[in-house]
Amino acid sequence: KSNLFVAGGSNIGQLGQGDLVSRSSPVQVSSRTSWSYMAGSEITTGIKSDGTLWACGSNVRGQLGQNDLISRSTMTQIGGDTNWSKVEANDQFTVATKSTGTLWAWGNNWAGQVGDSSLTSKLSPVSVVGGFTDWCQVSAGNYFTIGVRTNGTLWAWGNNASGQLGILDTSSFQTSPISVPGGFTDWCQVSAGMCRTTLAVRSNGTLWGWGINAWGEVGDGTIVDKSSPVSVVGGFTDWCQVTTGHMHSGAVRTNGTVWMWGSNSYGKLGTNSTVSVSSPVSVVGGFTDWCQVAAGYNHTVAIRTNGTVWAWGRSSYGELGNNCTLATSSPVSVVGGFTDWCQVSTNVATIALRVS
Repeated sequence: KSNLFVAGGSNIGQLGQGDLVSRSSPVQVSSRTSWSYMAGSEITTGIKSDGTLWACGSNVRGQLGQNDLISRSTMTQIGGDTNWSKVEANDQFTVATKSTGTLWAWGNNWAGQVGDSSLTSKLSPVSVVGGFTDWCQVSAGNYFTIGVRTNGTLWAWGNNASGQLGILDTSSFQTSPISVPGGFTDWCQVSAGMCRTTLAVRSNGTLWGWGINAWGEVGDGTIVDKSSPVSVVGGFTDWCQVTTGHMHSGAVRTNGTVWMWGSNSYGKLGTNSTVSVSSPVSVVGGFTDWCQVAAGYNHTVAIRTNGTVWAWGRSSYGELGNNCTLATSSPVSVVGGFTDWCQVSTNVATIALRVS
């Protein structure tokens, strides 16, 4: 069984507690078990073990998929399908894959990020065009979407104002998936940022970035925007998981270390300082058993292989989950004493799963 817990801001009911009250320590979302999940900027979404899809929070653009514009503060099922497999949400839109390998999206579509060849917002799930049935991972960014197919190719659509789609044309929206140039067919994981940056890992362990780079969040040692993939500096070939937040980025290496770069407001890079950097630096603490990192709006959360979860950065809404609203520039343990955390996601709120 997997229980879903939340902490942080709840101004629109995205904590699923039936109210608009923020929490500074983790609270459980209903009594349902066996969740997989993903948090959006204004909503929380989750998939149960029976393949049903649920969401709560803001619905001003139909991102809850309820065929209306009514926000909800408790988890509500989206449609009646029972074959959802992965879901992610950001900037008033949601994307999800089914076990059939098809990709679906709904909500805000002003830049074509829904991927149905239109600029019309959708109040319920619609199929992303292209006819592909081999989508394996997708990430929702700042009004753009990036997806990986099982053949290792990388596809993008939506807003490209800063080159975040990986193509040179930054003057128009892409309303349907286009292949990211470069000719690589070994992409394995991608993260689309809250501030128009994309990072992706190839199966050879190299890490690549593109898009807006004003704070060095691409990680190539510069603060110049990139409209096509460039290698993240450092020469490492053992990157295994990557995350992009609001003007900052992070990644885990196979040696269990976590590295961060970009804006360091509120200490969200976890380097015991607030100095921004344009290339990867190791998170302080000396731990070598990190297994997942998630970059939020102005904070970061990560899990260690011992099942503990840690956070750093801003905590104005209690999003660090340490029963405090003070910022910290180095990792602090989330309260509760639990050692069975298995997955984490974050934006203004922090969402995490426990295996219990």
